[in-house]
Amino acid sequence: MYLCKTLFQTKNIPFHMMKKHLFTLILALCVIPAWACTNLIVGKKASTDGSVMCTYNCDGFGFSGSLFYSPSGQHETGELIEIHGWGPSHEGQYVKQVPYTYNVVGLMNEKQVTIVETTFDGRLELVNQEGLLDYFSLMRLTLQRCSSAREAIRCMAELVEEYGYNSSGETLTICDPNEAWIMEIIGKGPSRKGAVWVALRIPDDCICAHANLSRIRQFPLEKRSKNSISSKNLKKINNPEIECVYAADVISFAKEWGYFKGKDEDFSFRDAYCPIDFENVRYADARVWSFFRHHYNHAEMDKYLPYINGEFDVCDHLPLWIKPDKPLSLRDLQNDMRDHFEGTPLDMTSDMTAGPWGMPIRPLPMHFKDSDSIPYYRERPIATQQSGFTMTCQMRSWLPNDVGGVTWFNCDDANMVAYVPLYCCITQVPDCFRPENNPRNEFSEKSAFWMNNWVANMVYPRYSMMVDDLRKAQNELEDYYFADQDSVLAAIEKMMPADRRSYLNNKSIAYADRMMQRWDKLAKYLIVKYNDQVVKRVDKDGNFQRWGYETPGFDQQFIDAIGKSTGDRYKLKKVIERRER
Repeated sequence: MYLCKTLFQTKNIPFHMMKKHLFTLILALCVIPAWACTNLIVGKKASTDGSVMCTYNCDGFGFSGSLFYSPSGQHETGELIEIHGWGPSHEGQYVKQVPYTYNVVGLMNEKQVTIVETTFDGRLELVNQEGLLDYFSLMRLTLQRCSSAREAIRCMAELVEEYGYNSSGETLTICDPNEAWIMEIIGKGPSRKGAVWVALRIPDDCICAHANLSRIRQFPLEKRSKNSISSKNLKKINNPEIECVYAADVISFAKEWGYFKGKDEDFSFRDAYCPIDFENVRYADARVWSFFRHHYNHAEMDKYLPYINGEFDVCDHLPLWIKPDKPLSLRDLQNDMRDHFEGTPLDMTSDMTAGPWGMPIRPLPMHFKDSDSIPYYRERPIATQQSGFTMTCQMRSWLPNDVGGVTWFNCDDANMVAYVPLYCCITQVPDCFRPENNPRNEFSEKSAFWMNNWVANMVYPRYSMMVDDLRKAQNELEDYYFADQDSVLAAIEKMMPADRRSYLNNKSIAYADRMMQRWDKLAKYLIVKYNDQVVKRVDKDGNFQRWGYETPGFDQQFIDAIGKSTGDRYKLKKVIERRER
């Protein structure tokens, strides 16, 4: 959403570089998906049960969500992988295979390593269209190859160094059952392999988040801290004392391109590679602020409102992570993914822009003008209608990997779906999440994406009227899934690994089937109950009465806004006077 604007933030670039690569920059605008996603992250001592947790809303119009799957396997020496990425055609270009690849379900592998992302774009002149690996290809290759978060950081750094990186700026969440890391990466410009990047370990007792804006500012440098290493010393990354890793040229490269002048210890990755403005803070970091506010003193978090409102002379950043007031459960985190700034000064249901029935989402465009050409904008919350899929990932160190790693997954808007638990060892994707059953341009009753959208798009326009029926179905399913987890752990306790994987495979499929059946029932119930803009009456058992209906009325704030905007146009005063005569 910031592509065109960022293209022209080139005043500090040496002129010969800008002129040489202008055509390539324009080409980049045509091929980079302008997706906008959200990650929330919880360290193991910040969770109620010791899990490391992270989330992903993969947001972007025009694509139908499905579940990526790659089986484990042994590979022959010299075997190659053909890369099909988002950049220009790389037909005939390959990456060398490794001897063994892990099973990957969604974005978690069989070792419970999880990688999710958000795009911050940043300096688009640094996109290298000749690079082989886009960020999704990089993530998936890494998940197939690595058994820990630290290995994953090293793997990604080495892959982009060897094959090139062709996406814009990315923030990556990298987790395993013991640690959570945040890594930020951006390319080096046309015809230059590699990338500049930095990765920080999130403290175990903290929560972190990112949402389409670079978050890492200053970080400890190798010469000044025993806990930090540069990419020259990547072999040391498994040392548990290491909590910061960065590209050796991350600062010198910024100086070369004119993004930074000053002492190395003052260097800020965000300020060099993703300069802030009101739009990218309000659309991006506001989501982080709202998440932190759920789990920290409201008055303290509201001290950052000047930053959210673009008053950067008062405050110019959020904390990278915070220690929450109390530990988070997985269900807390799932509810955080359904946020529309409710209860904050940015609440999307608190004024007449929410329409007659308190709709907490807004259609595009992000910007618009009134008849006097005064520009306006709309808020961008964590939960949004354009999500292709959503997941909350749980990694548990005290359990066998195949049952310890669970991706709670579904397609479409996190606020409007039930999260379905899928174990990281499964070898068969449930039918409703398979790519071939989720076509982009054709409705299918076999598709989780389309069944969820069917329900969501009925509820959106009449939100306050209809959402309680959706919540009932959502809670019914999630209550069942959570209650069933104890019986799953008891059942697999004495199983051999092969039997355990088979059992968990069948469980995951059964969970997904149950969701599809319940959503089909919900969709048909909603169309009958709310037909023709009224509400059919139901008895105490929830059955429709033979006759009778109710008119729903409007939210009071919308009624009040009608009078202010239309004056006497709809007042009943004259009619009342006639009746009195």
